[in-house]
Amino acid sequence: MLARKSIIPEEYVLARIAAENLRKPRIRDRPRKARFIAKNGACNLAHKNIREQGRFLQDIFTTLVDLKWRHTLVIFTMSFLCSWLLFAMMWWLVAFAHGDMDPSTENTTNSTKWTPCVTCVRSFTSAFLFSIEVQVTIGFGGRMMTEECPLAITVLILQNIVGLIINAVMLGCIFMKTAQAHRRAETLIFSRQAVIAVRNGKLCFMFRVGDLRKSMIISASVRIQVVRKTTTPEGEVIPIHQVDIPVDNPIESNNIFLVAPLIICHVIDKRSPLYDISAADLALQDLELIVILEGVVETTGITTQARTSYIAEEILWGHRFVPIVTEEEGVYAVDYSKFGNTIKVAAPRCSARELDEKPSILIQTLQKSELSHQNSLRKRNSMRRNNSIRRSNSMRRTNPSLIVPKVQFITPEGSQNASET
Repeated sequence: MLARKSIIPEEYVLARIAAENLRKPRIRDRPRKARFIAKNGACNLAHKNIREQGRFLQDIFTTLVDLKWRHTLVIFTMSFLCSWLLFAMMWWLVAFAHGDMDPSTENTTNSTKWTPCVTCVRSFTSAFLFSIEVQVTIGFGGRMMTEECPLAITVLILQNIVGLIINAVMLGCIFMKTAQAHRRAETLIFSRQAVIAVRNGKLCFMFRVGDLRKSMIISASVRIQVVRKTTTPEGEVIPIHQVDIPVDNPIESNNIFLVAPLIICHVIDKRSPLYDISAADLALQDLELIVILEGVVETTGITTQARTSYIAEEILWGHRFVPIVTEEEGVYAVDYSKFGNTIKVAAPRCSARELDEKPSILIQTLQKSELSHQNSLRKRNSMRRNNSIRRSNSMRRTNPSLIVPKVQFITPEGSQNASET
């Protein structure tokens, strides 16, 4: 041990131990909570052990619309290919039953005694091409049906009906997937974080919402729900308990005019689930606030919905959003680079209940913030003065030309006295 201590200095050993501890992964004391609604609005929910799978086939159109794009395109392609192959087989059987495939009839095709059901159909390949021409209504003119076979006319009618049904269903499905309402919600944005601050003497929960498009959302309304795990007095555990909380909106219809980014405010009062939560208790709360914005798209008239959520770690206590709307040359300009920026403001750390019971807490908090602001201003002014004095002194030292020479004035009496002495 003595040899090792003499070879490896103690400072190096301590530095190496510290580096090894930093490399080890840190274990969180609290596991990350699963979100009910993701930040992009997707529902974080997995359906398992569904026994009645046939219910999805009863509403086949909605099932096709809800599928992913790759599955929809595969079904779209296979539906046409299968129908073409099915009716190609039927046309081939009609031609085979009528004797159009017999090579002995090739020399008599132009005679008046024998007429084929479909001209120029002598193999399965030609029957497949004729099936595509019939269903897609191309009609190149080389192959055509005659009035010789009534069965062929029946097959023609049946294929036209089936083709129209496939076109209507598949094209309608693709149109609905491209025109879904949640596509418009991609340009409706929410702030990444929410804040709790004092507004009009009340603690308020606030977040910002904006629309990136010029086309407006008509009759837009905002709803907020709190999702948390609760236990009833009877002992029943409710894992997802939803509670609606009111939104502070001066308009009675609760509609907002979303022409520019707005700060949506919820006053934390007696009706709010956040009434008993303080700043220290917020980090320990297992809750999620879901925000839902609904409205009608101006261009299409389709109702759209945008969603997001905020958990306890994403709520900043004692912060406020910075203003982003300015007037420039007669036009209101919005700076989206500051959309989620916040500044720290004075706010009591107690709950809204304590603030209602003791209003003096708010006054004391504001007075302390005012004193701290004045002290910070004094420190800044003193620092600026000291910096200016230091700069002037340094400039005088570095530039000797700026130093003013001392001038000594000698009076006549002084000169006489000096000479006498």
